[in-house]
Amino acid sequence: MHPALLGLITIVVGVSGCIGYFYGSNLLLDKVLFPASGPNIGRNISRRELIRPWLFLFPAILALGLYLAYPVVATLILSFQERGAGGVRTFVGFENYTQMFAEPKFMEAMRNNVLWLVVVPAAATGFGLLAAQLTDRLRWGNIAKSIIFMPMAISFVGAAVIFKLIYEARPEDVAQIGVLNHLYLLFGGDTPQQWLTIPFWNSFFLMAVLIWIQTGFAMVILSAALRGIPEETIEAAIIDGANPFQIFFKIKVPQIMGTIVVVWTTITIATLKVFDIVFAMTNGQWETQVLANYMYDKLFRANDWGMGSAAAMIIMLLVTPILVWNVYNARKEMR
Repeated sequence: MHPALLGLITIVVGVSGCIGYFYGSNLLLDKVLFPASGPNIGRNISRRELIRPWLFLFPAILALGLYLAYPVVATLILSFQERGAGGVRTFVGFENYTQMFAEPKFMEAMRNNVLWLVVVPAAATGFGLLAAQLTDRLRWGNIAKSIIFMPMAISFVGAAVIFKLIYEARPEDVAQIGVLNHLYLLFGGDTPQQWLTIPFWNSFFLMAVLIWIQTGFAMVILSAALRGIPEETIEAAIIDGANPFQIFFKIKVPQIMGTIVVVWTTITIATLKVFDIVFAMTNGQWETQVLANYMYDKLFRANDWGMGSAAAMIIMLLVTPILVWNVYNARKEMR
């Protein structure tokens, strides 16, 4: 079946199923289980209205249970098991975790993830805030915002392919198609560099992809926050003789600090789960391994489901506190 037709059928069936579920469940509740007639009409109405919200919540609860809660519990159980002879799983306790922390590749992945967490959220949020401030002062600011936001429409793999071409290195006697090497030779470089094979620095070349993508997201959110600052405070600062830098750092930034934290933590979560960029550009070679790639290698290459599940649980443990903090700040900002 053609993918477009299959997608259309999926949409139609999904939407029709949702409509049918809500219509049928409400009809069953109103007409069969608790009808608005008979001697117990008052009790029926109260029970009906008590149950009705759960009809709307049930699909979401079912989906969360099947696709979130169950996989988490199953992964946790697998992380304490080891596949023995004949595929029989045996309980080994924390042995998978102990073995994992003793592996140099895992420690390399942890170090790289920490480096990503330090650099990417700070750079993406900073560039996004700068872009939001500068584009609001331009006549063609909306066009500039659209251009900066455009990378958000590109998949991580697509962006990785684009940047892999930017970092491409060809022999010295051949025309360079990689922009970075072309500029490097233009400004006096000796020979084209294999940028992605240089340990430590290659991680920064990979981070540039995620920063490029997430800057547009940060800009849009922070631009809306900047527009929400009361004009009276800015006008009062101007009257008091504040210069543009003072207005920005002492008036605007403190007022949108809650939004900055939400943007920062959201990008942090995306950074912790980064996989596609590293997989497509280096496949974890040349000391660029991150936790998600380490988990993938253990699960699908080494077929070690115990170690892979343990790595998945480590990622979840790292993400959960940040996610809770993000939700807390988002609700605080809404209030």
